[in-house]
Amino acid sequence: MSFSTWREIRTDKIQQADMCVLGIPFDGAASVGKGAAHAPEAIRKCTEVLPPVNSAGQRFPEIRVFDQGDVEFSLNWEAFFKRTEEEAAQLLRSGKFCMFIGGDHSVTIPLAKAFASCYEGKKIGVIHFDSHPDLCDEYEDSPWSHACPLKRVLDDHISPRDLAQVGIRSYESEEIDLYEAHPELLVIKAHDIFKEGYQKAIDRLIANFQGYDAIYITLDIDVLDPAFAPGTGTPEAGGLSSRELMEIINQLFARLPIRAMDIVEVSPPLDTVNQITSWAAVKVIYEVLAHLKK
Repeated sequence: MSFSTWREIRTDKIQQADMCVLGIPFDGAASVGKGAAHAPEAIRKCTEVLPPVNSAGQRFPEIRVFDQGDVEFSLNWEAFFKRTEEEAAQLLRSGKFCMFIGGDHSVTIPLAKAFASCYEGKKIGVIHFDSHPDLCDEYEDSPWSHACPLKRVLDDHISPRDLAQVGIRSYESEEIDLYEAHPELLVIKAHDIFKEGYQKAIDRLIANFQGYDAIYITLDIDVLDPAFAPGTGTPEAGGLSSRELMEIINQLFARLPIRAMDIVEVSPPLDTVNQITSWAAVKVIYEVLAHLKK
C-alpha cells in the first residue's frame, strides 16, 4: 500500500484544514554545512509512512493538513524573502495553525515579519529552540545570516522581554554582551535542563508567557544533541534528547497560545544514518498535530 504525503489527513481545501504547511527550501545563509534547502521534501517524504498518531498513542484521524507546497526559489535573496513573507502571511490570515518547514534559520526573518504583521496590536512572544542564540547583528558581513534571525526579530518586532531561548550552548561574544545588557530575556541553557530537568524549563516558559495573545515557536533542529539529530549544518554537543524536546513541546502547546511554528536547519544531505534528523522533525510535527484536535 502506498500513501501520499500527510496520508489520510491531507486535504486540498484550506477551509477544512487544522494546520497549514509551507516549505521554504533555502540554505543560502548557512555558514557551515549546507543542505537545509532539501528539508521540506525529505520531511514530507517521512509523512508518507507515519499514521495520524502521536508518540503517546493519541490518534487524530479527524485532523486535516493543507500543504501549500514550497515558496518558489529565487536567486534574488530579497525577492525570495519577500515572497516567503507574503505566502506565510496569506496562510496566517486564514486563522489556521501554520507550520513552516525550512530551510536554514534565516528564513525565520520573513516568517516572523509575517507573524508580527498578522498579529499587529496583539501581545506576541517568541520561543526559540536552538543550540545558538542567533543574535548576531551581522555574521560573515550579512545581517541576513542564519546567525542573525533573532536579532532581526528583536530589532523589528518584539522586546527582549518577549523572547525566550531554550537549549543554548554555543555563543559569540556579542551575544553574551546582549544577554548581560538584557537580563529580562529568558535564556534556558542546555546545561540548565541537564541540571534542573525539563519540567523546570517548562514551568519557567509558562510563567514567562502568561497573558500573551499569540506565540511563535522557531525550532532549530540543532537544539537536539547530535546523537539525535546529526543531519544539521552546525551540530553542537551537549544538547537535548528527542524525548525532552517532545515533552517540552507538548506542554507548551497544551498551556500557551501558540499560533505558528517553524522547523529549520534539517539538512538531509548531512543526515547519512537513515535520515534520523528528518524523522526527529516529523515526530515533533506529529506531537503538534495531536494538540490541534477539535
